[in-house]
Amino acid sequence: MMWKLATTVAFTVALAACGGRQALKPAEGQGTPPIPRGATEVPTAQQLMEASTQARPQRNAELLRQSDERQDDPFELPPEH
Repeated sequence: MMWKLATTVAFTVALAACGGRQALKPAEGQGTPPIPRGATEVPTAQQLMEASTQARPQRNAELLRQSDERQDDPFELPPEH
């Protein structure tokens, strides 16, 4: 039992030490991505990593405050047998 705990702790510490804290840069022989259309300058690596509002929209948590009566839908037909 103690051996498993020691192995787990050692593995966790080793895994935590693997994370790099270096600035992002392109791989050897690769350039940066092309400038987006309409942009005036090349975006930095940090700007490229941030998700846009379209990619990650904010949640609208507003509750329904007033219920409206549904209008008649002429295309809502019963299923055919």
